[in-house]
Amino acid sequence: MGGATAYTHSPPFPDNGRVLEMTREAFEELVSEALDQIPAELTRVMDNVAVFVEDEPPADDPELLGLYEGTPLTERGEWYAGVLPDRITIYRGPTLRFCETPEDVVHEVATTVIHEVAHHFGIEDERLHELGWG
Repeated sequence: MGGATAYTHSPPFPDNGRVLEMTREAFEELVSEALDQIPAELTRVMDNVAVFVEDEPPADDPELLGLYEGTPLTERGEWYAGVLPDRITIYRGPTLRFCETPEDVVHEVATTVIHEVAHHFGIEDERLHELGWG
């Protein structure tokens, strides 16, 4: 029950020869704006989930843009009580290395946030790719 679902952009990052500069505060604001784009009828049913921004992902997955860790709503039963919140983490470093323009960062952050929130709702990677959110 539960687990972690990661979002790594495919194909592997292109070498754009530079890394965009963006403060952590500005990046966190983009994550907040992306969360605000989620329709209210969905955010009302989100339950026991927290969203974080980290600078870098685990060393064994350096291209990871986002990670959902927890038990999706679709897998929760009567046993689900008194547990720590699900965790959505958006990684700043790989996102800035992947994107070429500030506009790309806005788009990629929104895509990553929606992708990870969708995992909270129990939507798998295959379906997200079909819908254009993978």
